[in-house]
Amino acid sequence: MELGLDGDTVVVTASSAGLGRASAAALADEGANVVVCGRDPERLAATESELSDLDGDVLGVETDITSKRDVEALVEAAVEEFGGVDHVVTSAGGVPPGGFADLTEQEWYGAFDMLVMSAVWTVRAARPHLEASDAGTITCITSTSVREVIDDLILSNAVRRGVIGLVKSLSRELAPGVRVNAVLPGAHETSRIEELVEAAVERGDHETYEEGLDSWSDGIPLGRVGDPRELGDVVAFLASDRASFVTGACVPVDGGRLRSA
Repeated sequence: MELGLDGDTVVVTASSAGLGRASAAALADEGANVVVCGRDPERLAATESELSDLDGDVLGVETDITSKRDVEALVEAAVEEFGGVDHVVTSAGGVPPGGFADLTEQEWYGAFDMLVMSAVWTVRAARPHLEASDAGTITCITSTSVREVIDDLILSNAVRRGVIGLVKSLSRELAPGVRVNAVLPGAHETSRIEELVEAAVERGDHETYEEGLDSWSDGIPLGRVGDPRELGDVVAFLASDRASFVTGACVPVDGGRLRSA
């Protein structure tokens, strides 16, 4: 399927690893110019180098997405390098696990900046360029926790839902010129899950990495965790003309684990 993204410019936040990186790779593979960012300069440089082998041009910008100034500089760098911004994909790192009694007030504020305000700052900075584009889109990568709570992840359960409120509101406020959607990933074999599985093997919870990874597939009808690129391909589709009548949607990419309609 031809997605028509060749030559478009996309800013993808928190994209030096994980699902943000997979989304950047899918978009670059379609010929889009992709601006990736992250806090770790070495990992960012490695991502920029690896993605530069794909069809689109890639620019890496060291960015702390919990800093409004950094996010504004990220968008400015994209405009300076490529002349505008056609699409924004917001991603963010994980927030601390724990139940209500385990977390400090500062951790609540930090989670809000990481998950919600990073998206707000990115959209604010990019909005004039998205509205000037003939193909403006925003896609927010969140989590299935916005639909069904996950035990011991109260920050994700509570705070990520603010992103969904933002998506639904912007899908109406920015229409018809800019489409706004969200994807709700379940378990994917990201570096984070790899670390957790390896730690479980070291503790003796599992004999092999494969056995540990398989334990993450419990409750997933497709019987496995996702490949991050499978999520990235959905993100690329939502940014494309092929999804031109899709806005305000919250699309699970979880192998069918969610039971809610």
